[in-house]
Amino acid sequence: RENGTKGTDHGTGGAMVVAGGALRGGRVHGDWPGLADNQLYEGRDLLPTADVRAYAAWTMRGLFGIDRATLEGRIFPRLDMGGDPGIVL
Repeated sequence: RENGTKGTDHGTGGAMVVAGGALRGGRVHGDWPGLADNQLYEGRDLLPTADVRAYAAWTMRGLFGIDRATLEGRIFPRLDMGGDPGIVL
């Protein structure tokens, strides 16, 4: 169906694909928020359930050894990385 601005080409939530040889593949991360009217962001858009910066931060931590405080405080200010999703081998 059309979103609140009569379009279907954009929205608030979406998907992110991460690929590479050093990554643990074959898994889907995140939570499905649902498409019922009461589950939509502002009544029209797919609700984001995670900050995509957290996945980037965990990848950088795993690949380059950057400490969590630097990732959350300097590289991605005000980010809460949450628990390690285990994406890096």
